[in-house]
Amino acid sequence: MNSESWDGRYGGSELVWGSGPNRFLVDEVGDLAPGVALDVACGEGRNAIWLAERGWRVVGVDFSPVGLDKARRLAAERGVEVEWVVGDLATWEPAGSYGLVVVMYLHLPPDLRRRVLARMAASVAAGGTMLVVGHALANLADGHGGPQDPEVLYGPEDVADDLAGLEIERAELVRRAVSTADGQAAAIDVLVRGHRA
Repeated sequence: MNSESWDGRYGGSELVWGSGPNRFLVDEVGDLAPGVALDVACGEGRNAIWLAERGWRVVGVDFSPVGLDKARRLAAERGVEVEWVVGDLATWEPAGSYGLVVVMYLHLPPDLRRRVLARMAASVAAGGTMLVVGHALANLADGHGGPQDPEVLYGPEDVADDLAGLEIERAELVRRAVSTADGQAAAIDVLVRGHRA
């Protein structure tokens, strides 16, 4: 999907993903000491805002101006500041280094994914952490929701391989409960956490 498609998706008055943070973000980084964070493909900003509320200085980048406008409004309502950047990850370069880099549900063709994740991994500061969460390829057959194009899905080993220079602390499939019209279902996600010594 391109930025115009996401602008259309974010164009409604309601938040597409809600205002609370992703639960894997909370579980994986909630205990880290605040520093400077980068939220990649931040959409409407819920994760960046949650980090800012915990004392992080956050840069949120996304290619949807409509999504970022909603993020600005939500941040203002919550009384926090985030630096919002309109940027296409195919070409956007991080400025500086970060104690935390978060990439949540970014789905790109494999070659572009490898380039983007490698570039983001390179921006992790010494002692810093990178967290990648996304829909797993296994979700197509055994899970619920997410993109239905196998080209943009992946496994834990794919993401771990993309994070050159980081020590991989965790790379696995995780299940996430989702509510559907037919009741509860499970989505299968990839969760990879890396650290730079």
